[in-house]
Amino acid sequence: MENLNSTTAIQDEIILLSEETDRNYWANRLGVSSEVLKSAVRATRCITLQQITTYLSQQKKKLSVPNS
Repeated sequence: MENLNSTTAIQDEIILLSEETDRNYWANRLGVSSEVLKSAVRATRCITLQQITTYLSQQKKKLSVPNS
């Protein structure tokens, strides 16, 4: 029988946006506004913390690159 406890420990954190308190928690944790967080979830079509942080990092890099 598979150990389900170890399986759930490996799972990535899920970003919940349904409640305002959840949105505010994740926005504060990630250092973005709740609107930016919602946009990131829409753009990635994903709610895992890893995917959202990767997307936000890529967006910051795009904004910090000067136009040549």
